[in-house]
Amino acid sequence: MSKNRTTARYQAILAYDGTCFHGSQRQAPGIRTVQGEVEAALRQLAWPPENAVLFAGRTDTGVHASGQVIAFDLNWKHPDGDLQQALNSLLPQDIALREVQQTRVDFHPRYQALERCYIYRIYSSPTRDPLRERYAWRIWPPLDLERLQAASQNLIGIHDFAAFGSPHKPGGSTIREIMAASWKQERDEYFFEVRGNAFLYHMVRHIVELLVAIGQEKEQADAVLRYLQNPAVPPVQGLAPAQGLTLREVVYAE
Repeated sequence: MSKNRTTARYQAILAYDGTCFHGSQRQAPGIRTVQGEVEAALRQLAWPPENAVLFAGRTDTGVHASGQVIAFDLNWKHPDGDLQQALNSLLPQDIALREVQQTRVDFHPRYQALERCYIYRIYSSPTRDPLRERYAWRIWPPLDLERLQAASQNLIGIHDFAAFGSPHKPGGSTIREIMAASWKQERDEYFFEVRGNAFLYHMVRHIVELLVAIGQEKEQADAVLRYLQNPAVPPVQGLAPAQGLTLREVVYAE
């Protein structure tokens, strides 16, 4: 790409290990967040301090990302590849820019996203494994994969997910569309992939908690359907641990 000599909007794919972050969104001074670290790196490239980096979505404390999408405006007079290299040299070891490119001046990673894809990782063992527990939820006893798959299919479609989470803004809609939800098993590990147009606060983690209970036969097989058909009933109480969850991908029209 030719050299950019005026302020342009950049779109980037961001990966991070969420273990040591208090979520993605900037908070009070002294609280470490993904946004705070990215903006600190940009300020070293003469980025105006009054600007803000835009995110495709928020991730909670301890949640990871391999495909978070961000956008920011910057006057960068060198190739995009040099910008990626410069920012990665300034970012801490638990964050990296996977891609950087110029985009439309009106691009917004949150409002223009069509789909978001999350992966939740679980492993089944009676004893802990320190090398896996940073990125997975250890459960015991093992899960019934057939029950998991059947229950997950009830999530697909447009539903009121009020029993599974809360809107990010007071009074916001709890209607969401799930395009795909499926499980796969590899030896003692289970992977849940879910795709939707958007997700409520804690929605994926509440869903996983309930599905695991179904897979362990602690909940009835139709529990997901009952919550969707009666969104006004008391919500799902359990919450799957944050470290098993990763924002894998955000999909756009272009």
